[in-house]
Amino acid sequence: MARNAERRTALLDAAIEALADEGARGLTFRAVDARAGVPTGTSSNYFRHRDELLSQVADRIFVRLTPAPGDVDTALLPPPSRALLVELMRRLAQRLATERTCYLGLFELRLEAVRRPELRIQLTKVLRADLDENIRLHLDSGMPGDADTVRLLYFALTGLLFDHFTVPGLHGDQGLDDLIESVVTRIVPEP
Repeated sequence: MARNAERRTALLDAAIEALADEGARGLTFRAVDARAGVPTGTSSNYFRHRDELLSQVADRIFVRLTPAPGDVDTALLPPPSRALLVELMRRLAQRLATERTCYLGLFELRLEAVRRPELRIQLTKVLRADLDENIRLHLDSGMPGDADTVRLLYFALTGLLFDHFTVPGLHGDQGLDDLIESVVTRIVPEP
């Protein structure tokens, strides 16, 4: 069977759906084939083993979660401020909510990485590069705070979104936008 990039992408997207819906144990070649609507055995022609599939799923999740070229530059056009950071964090939360399946798949990958050292190495590399880029953008744009501010925002938003996607009623009537504003206001120093 001829391999092609579009089919590989469709298989990876199907794998993300399986991972988000069924967890790591439900991510099988058969499940990927069924979700992608391809003949049984197709995904095993693209991925030699499950670890390779998991690693490529991690890469695909970050491709899907990465903003379109130019979006970051446009978002950073207003003068740096705490208010702009609130707006940027809200946009990020909206993007992750739009890609909810990817974000849930990422949580599943994190749990699976506890048991798979190769996946842990790959996931750490990808997450570190993303965090480093966010720190660089924050500092280069002149936003209030330092590298630790970005790390604290990362920790807070990751936990907040985990709650939002898994136990949405945990915070009562407080909406996600209000919680984000509260987090940013408490973490980011006034310029």
